[in-house]
Amino acid sequence: MISINDLSKRFRRTEVLRGVNLSINRGERIALIGANGAGKTTLIRCLLGEYVHDGSVMIDGKSPRLAREEVLARVGFVPQISPPLKMPVAQLMKFAANVCNSEVSKMRDVAARLGLDTERVANQPFVKLSGGQKQKILICIALGRSADLLILDEPSANLDPDARHHLFQLLAERQEHAVMLISSHRLDEVAALVNRVIEMDQGLITLDDKVADSMDMSSTLHCQLELSRDEPAFAKAIAEWGFAGDGLSWQGKVAAPDRLRFLGVLSRYAGALSAIEMRENS
Repeated sequence: MISINDLSKRFRRTEVLRGVNLSINRGERIALIGANGAGKTTLIRCLLGEYVHDGSVMIDGKSPRLAREEVLARVGFVPQISPPLKMPVAQLMKFAANVCNSEVSKMRDVAARLGLDTERVANQPFVKLSGGQKQKILICIALGRSADLLILDEPSANLDPDARHHLFQLLAERQEHAVMLISSHRLDEVAALVNRVIEMDQGLITLDDKVADSMDMSSTLHCQLELSRDEPAFAKAIAEWGFAGDGLSWQGKVAAPDRLRFLGVLSRYAGALSAIEMRENS
């Protein structure tokens, strides 16, 4: 579906992409990882047809630069940094639906699954929303359309655990028919979502590897946690994940793709944990 050949991009004297070659097929879910300045965002912008560059970028045989309207109609994009748009949410969603030949109702449905009632914020300027609300609006615009290429730059940033769980379910519904390119600074944030990892450094691809693809992205894990002592800070942190307990014993559910993030939270309180049980719900 995507073919990139000898892609190079220079900003004045700085060469940001240095002869990148990639072939990406439908059904692949790719983690695009690397430190700041590695070239991830520039590569994404080239896929979106925003930059003049050397080499070629083709999506189903079409250049996103030369056939931009046709190509972008098939792309759902969630940027890492929310644009400073002053238009009201309802107007933004209507504009986006018209551009991609979709329906506002589909975007509202996606937002509702993420826990956002768009009617309540319809008249608020997008720029005035909270970080989590902005992220949900951007996701509902990207997924509330018939896109077969999803480009997601830190898609779960600013989302609470419940919203992330529903995002994973939404992505799972498209995993057979779409290409997903998920950009992140850290592999552990997206490892469970993908079946291929591409790492960039200084404008080059330094790793391109297939990974195991056995996880059900829509599944959940039932978790039982036991503490050796009451820990108020732990209680506050675990409550944000929707867990309930009596101070020493805690129960809750975690989205399977979120397990690494969850274990990272638990690692902060390793000295107080006496037992951890996680099992997949049948």
